[in-house]
Amino acid sequence: MALAFCGDEGNSTAYNVDHGVLNNGCFVDALNVVPHVFLLFITFPILFIGWGSQSSKVHIHHSTWLHFPGHNLRWILTFILLFVLVCEIAEGIVSDGTAFVYFHNYGFCDNGVGFSQLRFCLTGLLVVLYGMLLAVEINVIRVRRYVFFKTPKEVKPPEDLQDLGVRFLQPFVNLLSKGTYWWMNTFIKTAHKKPIDLKTIGKLPIAMRALTNYIRLNEAFEAQKNKRPSSPQGSGSIWRALCCAFGRPLLLSSTFRILADLLGFAGPLCISGIVHNTKILGVFFISSQEFLSNAYVLAVLLFFALLLQRTFLQASYYVAIETGINLRGAIQTKIYNKIMQLSTSNMSMGEMTAGQICNLVAIDTNQLMWFFFLCPNLWAMPVQIIVGVLLLYYLLGISALIGAAVIIVLAPVQYFVATKLSQAQRSTLEYSNERLKKTNEMLRGIKLLKLYAWEHIFHSSVEETRQKEMTSLKSFALYTSISIFMNAAIPIAAVLITFVVHAHLTKKADFSPSVAFASISLFHILVSPLFLLSSVVRSTVKALVSSFCNCNFRNNACYFCLSVFPQPLKVVNRKRPAREDWNNYTSHTRRPINITEPDDFCVKITNGFFTWTPEGPPALSNIDIRIPQGQLTMIVGQVGCGKSSLLLAILGEMQKISGNISWSSWKLLFCFSRKRGSVAYASQKPWLLNATVEENITFESSFNKQRYKAVIDACSLQPDIDILPHGDQTQIGERGINLSGGQRQRISVARALYQQTNVVFLDDPFSALDIHLSDHLMQEGILKMLREDKRTVVLVTHKLQYLPHADWIIAMKDGYIQREGTLKDIQKSETELFEHWKTLMNRQDQELEKTTIETKTVLERTNLRRTMYSREALLKDDEEDEEEATESDDEDNLSSVLHQRAKMPWRACGKYLSAAGILLLPLLVLSQLLKHTVMVAIDYCLARWTSDAISEKMEKEGFTPYIFSVLILCCLGIVLCLVTSIAVEWTGLKVTKKLHASLLNKIILAPMRFFETTPLGSILNRFSADCNTIDQHIPATLECLSRSTLLCVSALAVISYVTPMFLIALVPLAIMCYFIQKYFRVASRDLQQLDDSTQLPLLSHFSETVEGLTTIRAFRYEAKFRQKLLEYTDSNNIASLFLTAANRWLEVRMEYIGACVVLIAAVTSITSCLYSKLSSGLVGLGLTYALMVSNYLNWMVRNLADMEIQLGAVKRIHGLLKTEAENYEGKSLNELMNLSWKDRGEIQIQNLSVRYDSNLKPVLKHVNAHISPGQKIGICGRTGSGKSSFSLAFFRMVDTFEGRIIIDGIDIAKLPLQTLRSRLSIILQDPILFSGTIRFNLDPEKKCTDSMLWEALEIAQLKHVVKALPGGLDAIVTEGGENFSQGQRQLFCLARAFVRKTSIFIMDEATASIDMATENILQKVVMTAFADRTVVTIAHRVHTILNADLVIVMKRGLILEYDKPEVLLEQEDSVFASFVQADK
Repeated sequence: MALAFCGDEGNSTAYNVDHGVLNNGCFVDALNVVPHVFLLFITFPILFIGWGSQSSKVHIHHSTWLHFPGHNLRWILTFILLFVLVCEIAEGIVSDGTAFVYFHNYGFCDNGVGFSQLRFCLTGLLVVLYGMLLAVEINVIRVRRYVFFKTPKEVKPPEDLQDLGVRFLQPFVNLLSKGTYWWMNTFIKTAHKKPIDLKTIGKLPIAMRALTNYIRLNEAFEAQKNKRPSSPQGSGSIWRALCCAFGRPLLLSSTFRILADLLGFAGPLCISGIVHNTKILGVFFISSQEFLSNAYVLAVLLFFALLLQRTFLQASYYVAIETGINLRGAIQTKIYNKIMQLSTSNMSMGEMTAGQICNLVAIDTNQLMWFFFLCPNLWAMPVQIIVGVLLLYYLLGISALIGAAVIIVLAPVQYFVATKLSQAQRSTLEYSNERLKKTNEMLRGIKLLKLYAWEHIFHSSVEETRQKEMTSLKSFALYTSISIFMNAAIPIAAVLITFVVHAHLTKKADFSPSVAFASISLFHILVSPLFLLSSVVRSTVKALVSSFCNCNFRNNACYFCLSVFPQPLKVVNRKRPAREDWNNYTSHTRRPINITEPDDFCVKITNGFFTWTPEGPPALSNIDIRIPQGQLTMIVGQVGCGKSSLLLAILGEMQKISGNISWSSWKLLFCFSRKRGSVAYASQKPWLLNATVEENITFESSFNKQRYKAVIDACSLQPDIDILPHGDQTQIGERGINLSGGQRQRISVARALYQQTNVVFLDDPFSALDIHLSDHLMQEGILKMLREDKRTVVLVTHKLQYLPHADWIIAMKDGYIQREGTLKDIQKSETELFEHWKTLMNRQDQELEKTTIETKTVLERTNLRRTMYSREALLKDDEEDEEEATESDDEDNLSSVLHQRAKMPWRACGKYLSAAGILLLPLLVLSQLLKHTVMVAIDYCLARWTSDAISEKMEKEGFTPYIFSVLILCCLGIVLCLVTSIAVEWTGLKVTKKLHASLLNKIILAPMRFFETTPLGSILNRFSADCNTIDQHIPATLECLSRSTLLCVSALAVISYVTPMFLIALVPLAIMCYFIQKYFRVASRDLQQLDDSTQLPLLSHFSETVEGLTTIRAFRYEAKFRQKLLEYTDSNNIASLFLTAANRWLEVRMEYIGACVVLIAAVTSITSCLYSKLSSGLVGLGLTYALMVSNYLNWMVRNLADMEIQLGAVKRIHGLLKTEAENYEGKSLNELMNLSWKDRGEIQIQNLSVRYDSNLKPVLKHVNAHISPGQKIGICGRTGSGKSSFSLAFFRMVDTFEGRIIIDGIDIAKLPLQTLRSRLSIILQDPILFSGTIRFNLDPEKKCTDSMLWEALEIAQLKHVVKALPGGLDAIVTEGGENFSQGQRQLFCLARAFVRKTSIFIMDEATASIDMATENILQKVVMTAFADRTVVTIAHRVHTILNADLVIVMKRGLILEYDKPEVLLEQEDSVFASFVQADK
């Protein structure tokens, strides 16, 4: 029967006009269509075009400005109007079966049509909607003063839209674009053409910026304080402030979520209605109930409900995540402001570490963010559970409650499993942090470990921690597999129990397909909130803990603004070990001296007592000093006497017990103030930013080329800059990891020199520099640039030869001022002290003679000892990269590059799966396939059972075969669920164990060149982020991806089996899915990487700030660093927001496609049921699986994108596994026994030539030398002459390509590396201590007795220091030895070398950080205690090797001079003699 406008074509009465045209219903309906059409033509231009038009007077960069108020309401009303019009058409079809519109308004009164009829209700709705639309337009005229007003209201677009940089348009677009993320289309397409970077995503809108949200949060905190001024500010106040600041969007998100969950029940209800009502009604005027009894109507309503439900759900997700991101930015900013007020003692005394603060920023703020994301579930889940149980009861009666009871009873088990999972994860995280700490220390000290042959000790230590971590990971995997198993098995068990009970116990049981499949859908809906409940509860607990951590950090940290000391942790005083109570402390009294004091002072301290810990004794006592204005003041004293502490006390970084610190005002010279200006400060331990060399030197100041060049020259940095890959634009790694100690020191000093401040503090700037660099820095930098410029300079130094240059000298001893005054004053009043200094100076008290220092030679250096070969290698790599890039440009390879970006890394996937082994891989694949086959079989069996129950009206006895079949299949399905979950986790465990063990073995045995050319952060990331990805993320993603993919495939297969016509519609849908996922994966990967890459600078900025807090506050740069934090936070947040919007973009589209699948499946099933006699059971089966497609389609694409990103970790680790190891092999133990190594210490060097790599130039050329047993050899030479390379050759750390070294008659090339290196000892210039005990640092091999360790400490002048510590040898050493001064750390390294008792002892510039007095003592000890041992000293102070038996002078890899020192000094043209003269 053909459809017509008014009834069928054969119905002549429909077109009859005998009683007048106006009495013809069809004509009236036709007239009624006119306003609808007119409305559509008027409304849509307003909605789609009108909002984009702009006034000619307003110039904005985006066509998204919504001009008129009430635009969102206009959209909502229009959508409702369109829906009503669709309902009218549907009502016309259903009521006649053939007419689109039939008797719309005509005959209402005659036929007695009222509220009970649908047609009357629709007409009433239309009147209301038209009235509301009219009211909206009138309101626009009223607000904007259009039409009847002479002067319309001028409206300016938002500031964001006037900024070209703002490209995140979600807050500004219309409702349709907001709901579907249509504005993201252009962005996603652009991402496919070129990679996304920070420039592409632009800036954040003002309302979402960290500063805006910080102000909002701060106002909320202040409001809470004002409301409850007397109550303590605990975690409760934090939550109230958070709710006040961010509660409204959270309430909106919860509303969207509840609406989405309620609409989710439309699926089961419509399935029930469609399967039950597969007949078409034909009624004159129909009621709503009759209208909803039509299967086609229900199919269309289900389609609309799914569209609306998915839109609301994604809107809820987006609003919640956006709120969480805004919250995270605000809290991070608040934490940073608190860090800026943090006391230095909190950090230096170990009360709070950089790691703890980074955890607070990276973990706790994210916990709060994710809580806000999951928060809507707290309100939505109870509603979902209650409605689900009620609907099940409505369908199945009492048996539904039994099935629901199964799910609810198992919910506590799920919660228990989730709790255990959380505990296992926390335990894993703890062991992981411990392993990373050990790995980090191992990598930082890798040179020492290799030189001392301690690789196996640290390898075993890391492996031991890894085993503990693996035990936790096994628990984590077990509980994860149980959780996955329960999530899959509970619905099966609930359905089985419910249907068996319903079939056997319920009389006259309605076991139709409509009831069965609606119930299955409801059970699946019911399981989701109960499964999520555990996650939400865990997230809530974590958020509470995080808020508590934030509260503790805010309230308990020690700030400068506090006048009362907080309760600190009891820790070791790093500068002064004495534990007496400072209240009863008797200070040292100074004898008055008659000195002429200058009239004007920069800083004055009166009766100052300072401490690091409030409960401990004062580290500085009875401090009365004055620092003269515009002059050079030097602070001298032995190691650990408090020199650096005095500087920090002046800067206000120490806790002041009593006394006053006064700074002179620069404008009024004699007006003293407690406040100070900016001070250029170079700390003893160089602090560098993770930025370029230039940025580190200029340090936020404006660039002055002339001054910059002068500073570079003064610090002798030009040769270093020349050899860096990108000159002064080279990026310095974290903590300056890619620079030598000397380079770091000089860049830190250069920063202080460059600043235009009146006061400069330099804390031991010469410690890592040789004599030539030190002299040049003193002359050109401190004397010429600073003192001649009349700037106040305070210099802490051990180099007493520079004392004649000082205008004022402060001598310290044991935390108090021993003497102060000019050198002449001290010479007159303290003759003994002056004579002691004079003996230590080893030079005349006169100005440096520039002629004795070949500054030209120094400045023309071409290499640095540590970085030479690594920089050359980097330059070579860069050149190769440039060549490759040029080649690719020449070949026009852009399309292939884009193709690679869109391609899945299948090779990495293959490597991951192949690591699982031959047995696990087939088990993994087969179990997954079998499980989903059984799932389909269960549902098919139910379809046949219910269809037969309807068609044959079976008695209960007839149910038995079906019950038996379903029971077996369900049990098999539950078993397979367990097998698949265990197989996935087991696979993950095996792979992660294998990859980590292989990686650790490769890295620990890699040659030193690998560590010099590869950034430490890059290696550490393989052990941290990449291993974590493989440990915990890949198995979960693999399981989720395989499950969602197989569910979608099985669902499409079932639908195609039920209605083969569906395959025709499947083709265009599949094409759409393919292109959507293709574009999304590329954009998602780029955004995910951008999100990660923008998080690293943010965390690095926090870490840098904590480490450089003293420097930042000295410079008064707090505001500049806060601004940088806001920039980093906004960059990270904009990347996160775009990633969220991209995920929503995908999910909306995939779920809309899923809704289309449901609609097509429903329509084809209904049609097949009506015309092809398809059983209602199969109709229910097809619709249930169609709903499954809409649920899992987006998960499939999301997991595919996640897997692509995560497989990058596997790829990177496999890249490192290709690293070639050092050749550790040599002759066997038996052969060595035959060689009988005598341990005499004789060294023969025969025609030795070495290089750092086969493609680099030699650093030693044809070197010949013979060192007799017990001789003391001194090696000197300019920087880059090959001194350190000479020492490394003994350890085979460099490539010996010609000649050989023979020790005690044995060629070292034939020895195993472990044996060779264990027979030698070396002390490096950079002191390296490991966290643990002092005992472990001295003797990690546990071979020595306590008496031997105390002897070594006594030799190193440390016995009294260690004895004063709690625990003695078992006293704790913090990470990097931070609880000891730089000089003390170097002394510990000396003691460590003394412990080894080897026949050959090498000192590589080992006394750089030690004062001259201590150095002289050590030199004497070395000469006497090691009288029978061979000692090779590489000297930076030439006077230290004057007592050596032989001196070797090196230049450019050649031995220039080789003789006794007294012989060389007698030669007039001797280079050694010139060195000694220069060192005087």
